Amino acid sequence: MQPVSPVNLFPTCIVDAVQPDVGLATARILERMGNVVDVPDDATCCGQPAWNAGHAAEAATVARTTLRALADTPGDIVVPSGSCATMIRIFWPELFELHGDEADRAQVRDVGARTFELSEYLAARGAPAGQMQDTPPVVYHRSCHMLRELGIGDEPERILDDYGAHRRPTASEGRCCGFGGLFSIKLPETSIAMADEVLDAMTASGTSRVIGCDASCLIQLRGRAEARAIDLEFAHLAEVVDAVTDGGS
Repeated sequence: MQPVSPVNLFPTCIVDAVQPDVGLATARILERMGNVVDVPDDATCCGQPAWNAGHAAEAATVARTTLRALADTPGDIVVPSGSCATMIRIFWPELFELHGDEADRAQVRDVGARTFELSEYLAARGAPAGQMQDTPPVVYHRSCHMLRELGIGDEPERILDDYGAHRRPTASEGRCCGFGGLFSIKLPETSIAMADEVLDAMTASGTSRVIGCDASCLIQLRGRAEARAIDLEFAHLAEVVDAVTDGGS
């Protein structure tokens, strides 16, 4: 495993505000890989909520602060969220083509080339060594932006398999959890039906734990599981890798 230094962690606003343990776990994993981890102070939101709502100018205003913060730092940028990594790599070029200047667009090209979703980074650089012991059956939930926009499919599953996870397939593999940002607010009945379909397939597999790479998907599924009194544990991949590799730090 080749150490890479420095590495910038962009935790995302949903992790920072709702699941800070995911950000802390990510930082510990990166440090175990030999990296010097920095969290740029001014990197806040990627602008995705406003962009998805059709407010491109406002999205650019929000995203530009984060763009400047990330552009001002050397090294790779690791994001524990397929959704936000997608915004940076796929949609920032579109956003700043509409509401930016050439300086913005040059920084977008630079930042996008250095940005990695967490599981993508671990697969490319080599995850820290570890081994699961007596693990219950788990299901990995593939989130939409990672799968369909970034093309990240089985990297997280290979990481789990390498650690000895007892991973089980489900009939809902690759299906949307129904969150979709404003989609879940504008079409709540459809969003709930989609989440329930995914949850039903997960429980039918006999799993007791669901692992994902996007906090938003996990929050959506956890909320529906609690509402339906379904006994499932939910964990971000960063939390799983952090726990498995803790002894080797």
